[in-house]
Amino acid sequence: MVEREHALGYLARQDQVPHRDEGEGTLLESLPPRVERILDLGTGDGRLCALVLAARPDATAVAIDMSPPMLEAARRRFLDDGRVEVVDHDLNLPLPHLGGFDAIVSSFAIHHCPDHRKYTLYQECFDLLTPGGAFLNLEHVSSSTERLQDAFLAAMDMTRDDEDRSNILCDVWTQLRWLEEIGFDDVDCHWKWRELALLGGVKLR
Repeated sequence: MVEREHALGYLARQDQVPHRDEGEGTLLESLPPRVERILDLGTGDGRLCALVLAARPDATAVAIDMSPPMLEAARRRFLDDGRVEVVDHDLNLPLPHLGGFDAIVSSFAIHHCPDHRKYTLYQECFDLLTPGGAFLNLEHVSSSTERLQDAFLAAMDMTRDDEDRSNILCDVWTQLRWLEEIGFDDVDCHWKWRELALLGGVKLR
């Protein structure tokens, strides 16, 4: 019951996240020109997946989540959309065999994984990408100081007591270094507002 209430509470608040549309817009601008298959990690209600499909309407998508309320919401959203397969899977476990993808995206999901799993998940994403494919992670990251963390929380109209206890935040620079170590090219932080950031890289070969 607690998990369901948490998931439904997030869905009710997601449109109120400041500057979220800017990050999503930058993600869409960063997609490869040609995208046939999309993988959305931690799809939630399918919000980001729907945006990516609107930008690349000829593509198909696999949307992954493990939360029953999120899966229900995603399946309702894509009920009449044969382009989307919704899959029940825990991102803390190795990704299932799903074939190759031209774009792998995620929105505020991977930060719930421990850091060692973030790294191995990024490796799995690299392996699943086709040459020229892009990994784009719109993510909740850690602040570099406590003052900046408090400023972010204030901008979100929150206090430290309101923070999600399931968050396992990691800084931008560490994650960019991981992507480079794994073999991604053109690694960058494409957009950032306080603790919200778009991290990405391309698999050239």
